[in-house]
Amino acid sequence: MKNYLLLLLVSLSLLGLRPVVWAQAHNPIVHADVPDLSMIRVGKTYYMSSTTMHMSPGVPIMKSTDLVNWKLVSYAYDTLTNVDAMTLANGKSTYGRGSWASSLRYHQGTYYVSTFAQTSGRTHVYFTKNIEKGPWKAVSFRPSMHDHSLFFDDDGRVYMVYGTGKLQLAELTADVSGLKPGTSPQVIIENASAPAGPNLGLPAEGSQLFKVNGKYYLFNITWPKGGMRTVVVHRANKITGPYEGRVALQDLGVAQGGLIDTPDGKWYSYLFRDYGAVGRIPYLVPVQWENGWPVQGSPAGKVPETLPLPANQSLIPGIVNSDEFTRQKGEPALPLVWQWNHNPDNTLWSVTKRPGYLRLTTGRVDTSFVMARNTLTQRTIGPACTGTTALDVSHLKDGDFAGLGVLQRRYGLVGVKASKGGKAIVMVSAESERPVELQRLPLTQDKVYFKIACDFQDRKDVATFFYSLDGKAWQPVGGPLKMAYTLPHFIGYRFSLFNYATQAAGGYADFDYFRIDDHLTK
Repeated sequence: MKNYLLLLLVSLSLLGLRPVVWAQAHNPIVHADVPDLSMIRVGKTYYMSSTTMHMSPGVPIMKSTDLVNWKLVSYAYDTLTNVDAMTLANGKSTYGRGSWASSLRYHQGTYYVSTFAQTSGRTHVYFTKNIEKGPWKAVSFRPSMHDHSLFFDDDGRVYMVYGTGKLQLAELTADVSGLKPGTSPQVIIENASAPAGPNLGLPAEGSQLFKVNGKYYLFNITWPKGGMRTVVVHRANKITGPYEGRVALQDLGVAQGGLIDTPDGKWYSYLFRDYGAVGRIPYLVPVQWENGWPVQGSPAGKVPETLPLPANQSLIPGIVNSDEFTRQKGEPALPLVWQWNHNPDNTLWSVTKRPGYLRLTTGRVDTSFVMARNTLTQRTIGPACTGTTALDVSHLKDGDFAGLGVLQRRYGLVGVKASKGGKAIVMVSAESERPVELQRLPLTQDKVYFKIACDFQDRKDVATFFYSLDGKAWQPVGGPLKMAYTLPHFIGYRFSLFNYATQAAGGYADFDYFRIDDHLTK
């Protein structure tokens, strides 16, 4: 047989033909920051929600028909709340907070997305009949249930499982608007981390509850000290327990998620992996059922590099995309790939005041890039990517700084600063967590081009910065930025279009376009 196959390959080669190679999906299925994913299947269509914390709009909804290739279709909310921390007012911010892990469910024709927020101190539930077009309705209530799983049981009762280490079960009203009167949360697992051993750095959290063949399965993440992120699964015959648990997966640090099945009866776990500066990236792991337990991995216990699913396509345009800022009648002002850093002031940005441009106008004086309002962002993507913009800086006021950045606590910026002495191209690095101006070049024209190349290959996590005076000849500026995923921001690096004032409000910058490539360019 081996000789026959060899002869066949040689014959095809001599005839100038190539043998068919079946395309396969590869892990990660999305090489971008899509953490805390929750997933459902409705018919042949899959939907997924994720965490974007302090970004607005929030709780992104993505759609797929093959479990591998996803596109943004909606957000659960425009703004989470309007407290000072969400509007970057009075020196307050909500970096690393905002809304955390969501739970996505479909029940009797209605889609539900629930999340919780330290920023508001509440549990939030959003629901709609049309997950792609809305409209979404919202309710919220106290307490804020940490990493909860919304669950509609077969008997019509509604629950949330939540907590860290000690996991609790709360019964909700039928309309999911709050705790059911006359009930109180009960502990269902005293120490959900126990199956992973006694030495824990992170108590079990990230609850996701499922019911399969009459049994309840509760998925959690835990993190043994000196070990890696670990999947723990508990099962029970009743939702109240008793639960028995075991370690389900401990490989590559891929953990936190749940179960999804395909129309033809195959099962997978959707999970994610901490992967440096690009963020927390989704993986799929095959699941086989053995003695009533979901056994993860192929082979068991191992995260595969490839999957028997359709091949991965580019994340452009489904997850990130270029934008020329031209709008046809009826189109949204901003495509779904964009999110604002915290809540925007919608009176201070426009794509219509100068058609074909995004105008960012300053409305107040700010002290730094991370405290400036109306910074427009979208994800960086791996293994490498480049973001490019062109802007007109003729209407900056003295003290204004406008340009292109990569946002995280250790951010990097390249842009134009205006002063009484004239305008200058400036590159700023906050690699030390304090902004340092690495280079300044005089600028005598009104239009200028900027580019940032992000190399995440093998966790290199380096950004390099460029400028151009004609959009063709590019020059490096400043120095490379060693990017780092920091918990105070708790989000992967994002390309950012910014303009903020340090002396007086009212100046504006016009961005001609933003273009993203899924490779490095110089």
